[in-house]
Amino acid sequence: MIDDYWEASDYANHASYVSQMSQQVMQDLAPKKGERILDLGCGDGELAKVMVDLGCEVIGVDTSQNLIDVARSRGVDARQIDAQAIDFESTFDAVFSNAALHWMPKQEELIHRVYRALKPGGRFVVEMGGQGNIAILCSAMTVALSEIGKDFSSRNPWVFPSPEEHKKLLTSAGFKVETITLRDRPTLLPTNVRGWFLTFTQEILSDLGESSRASVIKRMVDLCRPKLCDSNEQWTADYKRLNFVAIKEG
Repeated sequence: MIDDYWEASDYANHASYVSQMSQQVMQDLAPKKGERILDLGCGDGELAKVMVDLGCEVIGVDTSQNLIDVARSRGVDARQIDAQAIDFESTFDAVFSNAALHWMPKQEELIHRVYRALKPGGRFVVEMGGQGNIAILCSAMTVALSEIGKDFSSRNPWVFPSPEEHKKLLTSAGFKVETITLRDRPTLLPTNVRGWFLTFTQEILSDLGESSRASVIKRMVDLCRPKLCDSNEQWTADYKRLNFVAIKEG
């Protein structure tokens, strides 16, 4: 059974920007009517639904049953599958992912599975966290956890590669990398950084009791405040995004 650390209502409330700021990756994908598309880490299905409405045949996969249920309520063919374990062969015109691949540590295996899942000429189109993503947030987690005798690095769920690192993995799997870029994308948070921590650190803090978790999150908020919060109480997360388009030749 896959542990589910996601609450769909929290995600919608505190992380609505994830789909709202997807213009670059959707432009790179340019989905067309009739295409078969696999959405890795489809979440609540908001972007998959956009593709369905354009006339695409979409399968979405995610590990969170809570988010899958919301995606299905939107009419998306969503399945609880670990993207790192997909088993398709020459099935899709495109494999797409927005803000999900950095949650998947088995990057090399994943890329090989995506290559196999694509039809010849198919495209792999991704936006994910890249080198330096949420560095301030991670620093706050490191300090706050160390103060209670916990090590953040051993429980860090994220992989934030450089363009050079990821291009090497893609080309080694047989892809032709058309574009790959790393860009700063400071992100205004719709609520505050406490909401960010509540949404994205459920697994990281899962071994802490309720009181201890609340105390650690408060400490992380305090550590972030000087660098991420302005005089109007507007919080901005220090995001860096890696975008790429890779083609399965043949």
